[in-house]
Parts: sequence; structure tokens; C-alpha cells
Amino acid sequence: MNEPGMASLLPVIVTLLIALTLRNVLVGLFAGVTCGALMTSDASLLGFVPSMVKERLVPEVADSYNASVLVLLAFIGGFVKLIERSGGGAAFARSAARWVVNRTRTQLAAWFGGVVIFFSDLGTPLIIGPVFQPLADRMNISRQKLAFILDSTSSPVAILVPFIGWGVFIMSVIADAFAANGIADSEWSAFIAAIPYQVYAWLAIALAPVLAILDFDFGPMRRAQSSAEPAAHAPQVADDPRAKPVLVWLPLLVLGVVLFAVLLQLGFPQQQVAGSDFRAALSAAYFFAALMLFALLLVSGVQTAATAFANYATGMSGMMSIAATLVLAWALGDISADLGTGSYVAALARDGVTSGYLAVVVFILAAVISFATGSSWGTIVIMMPLAIPSALAVDAALPVVIGAVLSGGLFGDHSSPVSETTILSSTGAGTTPLEHFRTQMPYAVVNGGISIVAFVIAGHLATSWIAAAAVGVQISLMLVLRRFLAMPEAVR
Repeated sequence: MNEPGMASLLPVIVTLLIALTLRNVLVGLFAGVTCGALMTSDASLLGFVPSMVKERLVPEVADSYNASVLVLLAFIGGFVKLIERSGGGAAFARSAARWVVNRTRTQLAAWFGGVVIFFSDLGTPLIIGPVFQPLADRMNISRQKLAFILDSTSSPVAILVPFIGWGVFIMSVIADAFAANGIADSEWSAFIAAIPYQVYAWLAIALAPVLAILDFDFGPMRRAQSSAEPAAHAPQVADDPRAKPVLVWLPLLVLGVVLFAVLLQLGFPQQQVAGSDFRAALSAAYFFAALMLFALLLVSGVQTAATAFANYATGMSGMMSIAATLVLAWALGDISADLGTGSYVAALARDGVTSGYLAVVVFILAAVISFATGSSWGTIVIMMPLAIPSALAVDAALPVVIGAVLSGGLFGDHSSPVSETTILSSTGAGTTPLEHFRTQMPYAVVNGGISIVAFVIAGHLATSWIAAAAVGVQISLMLVLRRFLAMPEAVR
């Protein structure tokens, strides 16, 4: 297609419509790939499916870059499931709970535990939540507030870490978009450069301790706190008395040591490490970390070898949905490149959006899609291939635009009632998803509003201190709100 037009957007539009209607990004991606394959294939109706599999899906799996990502995800999945079921997370949370003597320390301990258990955004609420439920009840902290703390330390922390599932996923999407647009930069350097511009993530992480230290809440959360009472049901979590915090911190230490030891041999940090070498190093790090955890589990008697292997295999197979999402995303990206979708969107951006405002437009669009679908990952898959060529077309700063995609996807996911993290955070805290959504929404909206202003500024100035400034504004706003709500109603 020499002159791409509106038709080039059809696979993306189909993906969006199906994902929004069914609230299932995987089905939406499959529909979009099917639509795009129909548009680009000359095969007959009978031969279309074999042609799509052979020409669109198999090449994505066979590609050396993509294959290394899928292998790495399997290593990550096995390690994360093994550590989740080891009981080490609960043991770590119990050790942190010994420091708890008041409401502020209880909230800070739950927040700190969530930050430390960064390797699994979906596992964090179910590891930390049940341990802190009785402590929250004793300190008259509502289950809604506990759910908010859990949600603020799951996805917002994970999205900033380049060497876990989130980072690997995001870098693979960035790499695909870079390749489609002829960008020679590495996906690693792009991810690292975008970290200071992940404004919403930093705001979400900061708000929980700020509110805890100020001993302050507003909106529905304030009313929930004033009538805090224990919830009826609590989820079960691995809680073996033989489990110790070492089951968490020592494997993670091994992971870090092995990763940096391998990278140092490759010339890091003086030389840029190739993406394939980085993924191989990361795979080795997760492998040796898992070996250490196996040894600890066997020596401590927490698990038998058969149970540990079964948990590891379960974790590896549990990454299938993520792998399928990536394969379909890669296929949709290649189809969009063939149709000229990126070129068309870039032309629209060049004609309709100035470079200074592209980031905030991208943030808002990503937030809307993520809120409606409940999936930040699906939003990243859809938005990144469109945002990057648009940034090139209007000469906008790539790190800012990438940060806007990630922040918008996280904001929508963080405030969506159908998000996985919303459901798991409420489950871990022992409250309902609706209550968690209702009480957290004002906090998410405040952070989202600050993010909008931050991306307007970052879009014009591309200042790496924008997240720190946004957190400063957030703290100032909380101080003002606290003072205002402390006034008698007659004075307000």
C-alpha cells in the first residue's frame, strides 16, 4: 500500500472494538490479526487460516528475538510461582509486622512489603494482603484502605522494573515498534530513559505513604476509615511456619548478582549490551535464582522436590496467556507495518497535534482504552506502535511519549473496576472490587489530573525531573486538603 489511508487503521479498530466489547484484549488481538491477515492475504477462504498461521503467526514465534523473549518469560513465570508458593512472602510480611505499633506504621509496613515483593504484580496483593488483614483490623484501618495500599504497590512498582515480566514485555513491544520505524536505539535504553517520565507510577507509589504519614484520607475512603470493621472472608496464602524471609531475599540477591556478573563480562556499563545478550543474561539470572530457591526449600523442608518442580512448571505454563498476547501483538505490528498504519497515524499527528501536546494526548487516549478494557498490557500493545511513529513525525521526545503510553495504561488500569489488579487487590484485602473501586477512584483521579499537567509540561520541556515535581505537587495538595477538611464546616 503506497499511500496508506483510513483502511490501514481497520485491524487496530477491530482490535479495540472487540477488546472493549468483550473486555478481553486477547480475543481483540486475535480478531485484529485475522482482519489484517484477510486484508493482506491472497489465499482462498479455505486456505486462509493455514496461510495466516504459516505467514503471520509461525514467523513471529520462530524469530530469534521473539523466541528469546518467550523463553525468558517461561523462566520468569516459573521463578515467580515458586517464590509465591514458598511462603517466604508471608514470612517477610510477618517480620515487617513486628515493627507495627500504630496506624501509620501498619500502613507503611504494608506499603514497604508490597514494594519489596516487586517481582509479581498479581501475586503481591495475595501475599501481603492476608498477612496485614488482622493488623489492619487491630489498628482500625479499613479493608478499603488496605486494598488501596496493595494496588499502589503492585502494577505501579512492577512497571518501573526492567528485569521482570513487565519490563520484558514492554521492551519487546518497544523493540517491535522501533524496528518498524527504522530506529536503531536499543529497547533497554529506551525503557530506562522513559522511567523518569512514568509520572503516574511514581505518583501512585508515593501517595500511600504520604497519606499514612499525614494520617489523612478524603472522599469515600475517609468515610470508610471512620467506619472501619473487619471483612467476613479472607483469601488463603502460603503460610508454612518453616518458611523464612530468606526464601525471598536470598534468591532475589542471587538474581541480581548473577545478572550483573554476566553483564559486566559483556562490558556493561561502559559498553551497550545487545538485547539478545541481556535477555540471555536475565534468563541465566532467573535460572540460578530458582536453583537457590529449590535448595532452600529442600533444606528447610518447606517443600519436597516433586512439589517444587510442580510449582515451577505451573508458573511456566501460566505465562502462556502473556506469550499468546505477545505473539498476536507482534503479528498485528507486522500487519500494520505492511498496511502503513504507522505512517498514516504519523501523518495525522503531524497535521493535528503539535509536538508539545502529543504526550498528553497519548496519555489520555491510553487511559481511556485501559479504563475500558481493564488491561494496561493490552493498551501498551495497541498504543505503542501508534505513539512512536507519531513522536517521530512531530519531533516529540521519545522517552516522554513512551512514558505517556505507560502512564496512561497504568492510570486506566489502576482506576478500572474490571482490572485484574483491582479484583486481586480487593481479594487480598478482604473487601469487594466495587468498594475498592469506589474508594480508590478519587485518589486515582487526583494522580491522573496531576499527570495530565505534568505531561503538558514534559511535552514542551522534556525535563527528567517532572516526576519528582509531580510528587511535590501531590504532597502540597494533600497538605492543603488536610488543612481544609480539618476546618469546621461553617468556615469552609
